[in-house]
Amino acid sequence: MEASEDNIAEMAKPLPKDMSHHFSDVTKARAPNQMKEFYKYFQIPNIGQLAGGLPNAHLFPFDTLEAQTARPDRWTPSPNRPGADGSLSSQLAATSISEQATASHVVVPHDAPTSDVMKKIDLASALQYGQAIGYPPLLSFVRQFAREVLHPNVPYRGGPDVIFTVGSTDGMSKCLEVFTNIWVEGKNDIRDRPGMLSEVFMYSSVLSQAQPRGVQLVPVEMDDEGMAPYGPGSLEDVLANWDYSKGRRPHLMYTVTMGHNPTSGVLSLERRKELYSICSKYDVIIIEDDPYWYLQYPSAEVQEAKARNLPVPEPKEANTLEKKSGYPFIDSLAPSFLSVDVDGRVVRLDTFSKTVAPGCRMGWITSSPENCERLLRVSESGTQQPSGFAQVVIAETIMGPQEDATAAFSSRSPKDRPTFSGWKMDGWVRWLAGLRGVYERRMNRMCRILEENAYQLKQSTPMRDSDADWGVITKTQLYDFKWPRGGMFLWLHMRFETHPLWKAAGSKGNIINGTALSTALMIFLTRKPFLVLVSPGLIFSTTPQIRTERGWAYYRLCFAAEAEENIDACSLRFTEGVQKFWRIKNVKELESILGEVNGLRTEAMTDVVNLGTWMGC
Repeated sequence: MEASEDNIAEMAKPLPKDMSHHFSDVTKARAPNQMKEFYKYFQIPNIGQLAGGLPNAHLFPFDTLEAQTARPDRWTPSPNRPGADGSLSSQLAATSISEQATASHVVVPHDAPTSDVMKKIDLASALQYGQAIGYPPLLSFVRQFAREVLHPNVPYRGGPDVIFTVGSTDGMSKCLEVFTNIWVEGKNDIRDRPGMLSEVFMYSSVLSQAQPRGVQLVPVEMDDEGMAPYGPGSLEDVLANWDYSKGRRPHLMYTVTMGHNPTSGVLSLERRKELYSICSKYDVIIIEDDPYWYLQYPSAEVQEAKARNLPVPEPKEANTLEKKSGYPFIDSLAPSFLSVDVDGRVVRLDTFSKTVAPGCRMGWITSSPENCERLLRVSESGTQQPSGFAQVVIAETIMGPQEDATAAFSSRSPKDRPTFSGWKMDGWVRWLAGLRGVYERRMNRMCRILEENAYQLKQSTPMRDSDADWGVITKTQLYDFKWPRGGMFLWLHMRFETHPLWKAAGSKGNIINGTALSTALMIFLTRKPFLVLVSPGLIFSTTPQIRTERGWAYYRLCFAAEAEENIDACSLRFTEGVQKFWRIKNVKELESILGEVNGLRTEAMTDVVNLGTWMGC
């Protein structure tokens, strides 16, 4: 009866809309790779292999692949719903963050004792040529995780599909390939120039991917939560008042919605609905890049209020959707754009870079079956499937021993295996909850130190003898910030307008502006005794205009990369460096620091700790 009701409810959902009008010319011309299609016959047990140009697996120079992998409960989670009574603070303070000696020994043999390719977890299979779709058991696990745990409320019929990528950067590259034609200034008509919307501050690597294709980056205003749906410079404002002399009205939107990079905001479900409605109205594809989705910090709002002696806000439920995953940790998090995607216009990028390791170079895309099919065609003629080493190790690590589920999966026909949903997710979800706990504690520690040192206090000398018993204390704000609601970064607004040399005359007739002060402070912080490196907001500015007008006023600090024992020390050295920089009153001293810009070399910075991670995520 229940199954029948579920089927009726599923059939009542709308089909995803046809988005093929957004496909690039090359995408429309792509056909399935005939050799890759031929690979499905390789899966027949005991088939005599005289067809494919495969090297002999017995000649692979690896007998086994072994690793000590962490158990799911290595790290201590943080509370999902903090209270306003101080209980969260005491729990965080009492939690040990030392590494536990909990590990499992994983061994991948050269040959598994079975002739069924679909049952094999061995090097002979993982390191051999295969279909671009990837390693079947792992793909099945990730597909079930995406559909039933992360996104159980996708509103279109049949739900989304999943394909593997070689990390999110590769996923974004494939999206640009599928949804944009290359446009060259002076060669192509301006009316054909593609456009992509993003926040005024965005992940800088995407800029370097889009710009060589001629894609116009169109900034949208944002607030502490993320992209603004309405108001001056908002999504609605930009699209409704588009100037077609600049090119096509943008048909793509790129956004990091949970732990935004670099600003650390988390989009609420209500805000997602507003933005999605606008994208649907103007027929915009949403590329949702979410490497930090599991890093949402319920303690941030509470601890921020307490640190500033403000009323503690009432906790809000982030996920009010009807269908739940059954895992309290997952159900406490803000849901994806996929949860409101009635049209099938959302392409979500996920990665193992932040949950396992960046060097795995592995992630996945979740989107409508039509979009996934076109994206898979790009993989077939490019990257093909991710590294066999990465796939087999990740499979063993995140799936763990599941003998019953593996047997049930293997008993299905190859056609039915992609829809298998018998995998247990408990261990993987527990690992993710533990990671959130580690990063949330780091975030709180860095914020407390920055909070305590945000002002510079100066005592003035009395001018008259009669005032000798009195002193005037001046308080100068050096920076302000919001405690990160998610992600790995703290977005710091520097108050350079309070610096003694703000708008001072330079020695060459120039004016000391925000860009000069921002650059000088960044260099100053790399000197002894401070030795910290931060990412300047200049490199996250979507356009040169934003960079000039306000990008200089921000730094991005990463609380994830440094060693555990260094978080407090690095944060404190950063604040000491800022305090010292505000005592510079001589223009020539400042110009001397700026003179180091051209001579700055990485090899001269071997002792500098990295709060910036500006060469990575």
